[in-house]
Amino acid sequence: MSGSSRNPPALEVGDLCGGWGQTTIVEGVSLTLRAGDTVAIIGRNGVGKTTFLELIAGRSQRHAGRIGIGGVDCSRLPTYRRAESGLGYVPQEREVFPSLTVRENLSVARRPGAWTEERIFALFPSLANRAGSLAWQLSGGEQQMLSIGRALMGNPTVLLMDEPTEGLAPVVVESLVDALRMVVADGTLAVLMVEQRVDVVLELASRCFIMDRGRLIHEEESAALRAAPERLAGLMGLQ
Repeated sequence: MSGSSRNPPALEVGDLCGGWGQTTIVEGVSLTLRAGDTVAIIGRNGVGKTTFLELIAGRSQRHAGRIGIGGVDCSRLPTYRRAESGLGYVPQEREVFPSLTVRENLSVARRPGAWTEERIFALFPSLANRAGSLAWQLSGGEQQMLSIGRALMGNPTVLLMDEPTEGLAPVVVESLVDALRMVVADGTLAVLMVEQRVDVVLELASRCFIMDRGRLIHEEESAALRAAPERLAGLMGLQ
């Protein structure tokens, strides 16, 4: 695991339980990420992966457990305070501001740091070409790039990504993965991603957790899982 043990983890989740209203979906989940870690959560649909990210972001209901971001206990803090503590979030539905331009969407999230508008446009050249376009005018792939760029403009220490390739054409997925590879290679962020495309996960993440029925049931290095696809399918309950 990357990072010095003397520094607080970028993200520390302890025995987290929660869901929507009084319904418990995530039960007793714990994990730790440090700067430079890229970790994926995989599993069948409906096992609680998105809810887990929403709990970390403060958008679903925590029932018990702790969420720490950069050593700050954010368990009871609203979403905007978690962002101030270093959390960036790319939600499953992208949630860009449709009536704002690309440049305005980025500027809304701007905080001081290494990620600037110029750097985002270098990462996603197609966004640079559409800088003055309204977000609703963008393609699905461009909106996903904008959602990622907006999260990075907050200069987070922890980046959550929920299904970044969902619904995108293969050529767009390839371009997006190339950009994400550069984000991961930077080594300054702790990245936690949920993704159905296992091939994408095994390329980008150094280790994977498998979730089932709201619990993390298995953890393993991505390289080992990549070498044993049949065993991975069995662990995920796909065979």
